[in-house]
Amino acid sequence: MAPKLDLRHWTIDRDADGIAWLVFDKAGTATNTFSVDVFDELRAVLRELSSAPPKGLVIRSGKDSGFIAGADIQEFERVRTVDDALAIVKRGWDTFNELAAAPYPTLALVRGFCLGGGLELALACRYRVVVDDPGTRLGLPEVMLGIVPGWGGMRRLPRLAGAPTALDLLLTGRTIDARRAKKLGIADECVPPRIMMNTARGILLAAPQPRRVPFPLSLTLNPLIRPIIAAQARRKVAARARREHYPAPYAILDIWVKHDGDALGPPASDPASIAHLIQTPTATNLIRVFRLQERLKAFGRDDGSQAKHVHVVGAGTMGGDIAAWCALRGLTVTLQDQTAERLKPAMQRAAKLFADRLKDPRRTRDALDRLIPDVAGDGVARADVIIEAIFEDLDAKRTLFAALEDKARPDALLATNTSSIPLEQIGTSLEDPARLIGLHFFNPVPRMMLVEIVIGAKTRSDLVPQASAFVRQIDKLPLPVKSAPGFLVNRVLAPYLMEAMRCVDEGIAAEVIDKAALDFGMPVGPIELADTVGLDICLAVGTMLDPDAPP
Repeated sequence: MAPKLDLRHWTIDRDADGIAWLVFDKAGTATNTFSVDVFDELRAVLRELSSAPPKGLVIRSGKDSGFIAGADIQEFERVRTVDDALAIVKRGWDTFNELAAAPYPTLALVRGFCLGGGLELALACRYRVVVDDPGTRLGLPEVMLGIVPGWGGMRRLPRLAGAPTALDLLLTGRTIDARRAKKLGIADECVPPRIMMNTARGILLAAPQPRRVPFPLSLTLNPLIRPIIAAQARRKVAARARREHYPAPYAILDIWVKHDGDALGPPASDPASIAHLIQTPTATNLIRVFRLQERLKAFGRDDGSQAKHVHVVGAGTMGGDIAAWCALRGLTVTLQDQTAERLKPAMQRAAKLFADRLKDPRRTRDALDRLIPDVAGDGVARADVIIEAIFEDLDAKRTLFAALEDKARPDALLATNTSSIPLEQIGTSLEDPARLIGLHFFNPVPRMMLVEIVIGAKTRSDLVPQASAFVRQIDKLPLPVKSAPGFLVNRVLAPYLMEAMRCVDEGIAAEVIDKAALDFGMPVGPIELADTVGLDICLAVGTMLDPDAPP
């Protein structure tokens, strides 16, 4: 077969059992994504196999980075007309329908990320084996780009997992791990890496009946029940965002109810059609945000350091949540405060976070075991990263860092979570102020992806990639900024909050101000935001930005 096909992105071989192994290794890139030439080759392979059907077909990735990340975003950015958009959808829709109709059993062997079109390919296969690996994540994040899954995911996912689970994944864009995929019925097997090949081979040779959503969950697919479920989901979506600001989740519901998940069903004039969505300002800007996030992810990529132990000083809202997040991401964390009583609320919040995110008692217990209360501060001497998150008082921070420097390893990262105090002032108590760097997290820590990497005038240049690598290790986005008043985010945010406060002074009701912001599309109003952050902190930041401003 191989000599008949000229393939750049795929390789195919048959083993002694007659099983064809199709390996996707996109040329010239570290990540597998779908583009025109990739689809052309895949369809050529499927046609070749139809002429001499194998015992079964396994599709897997040839890259260490993961399975398939979805569509090539550059192709979306090149869309100029309705026909351009429809061509992208039709290409993937037709290819995956051809895969689903193959006269031989097909299996997706998933290790690492399996997102968007990658999951839609897996759903088009008869079976799915996912590898129980920390990097394995499955999801349909198209809604986060302002568009909808166009290659069969809206139709096939509900038929495997039931409508409630499928809609949750489709409307939020969230990802799930391998074990969760098996539990929800999206995967047939979840196995360790050492047996993934044999498991795939065994399933294809046995050729069991494909999984279908069980009763009574199958009732959620009934055309008469579907509008009721969609109405409930629409109310939840409306509580988070209005259609004029985020049309994609509403489009998903419309397409599922009216067209059984067929992305080509709505006419191009329909606001739910992908041809319309992909050309909206929302999609354009969300794709731009995605591009910017990818740029941030590149910071620290070439740094080989991997933290194992984090020590956090300060168990308040910020410090406790930073510690909990690091433990959730698999690191050993010691959390220090003056008394055990002060540590207790942070541990309680952590337990709730772990239970909500992990949804597995054993894994929740393991995460709690990684988060260690440490009143005496014994963890300082063992930590790879030390994060100060106490109250915004310059003298207190100086005293603390002098003590930390004496106990810390010479190669440990010394970081402050200050939101307003210049690093140059904090670092005066250190014998080596070049060791100090800022790691400025935002509240609430579990939801806010951005972390400012604050670079002081004396901060060693090699600490920036090290700090960025740590931030990426805990699945946040590092943004290197200069140690200037307000850094970047607060420098932009403070004038917005200040103007809102001036409006209050001029007699405009706080509720009216917040409603105007929400109507514009902000996730929360400026008055509510200032109250959540704390007016004392807002005042401290404002004073730091402009000490001569009137109170």
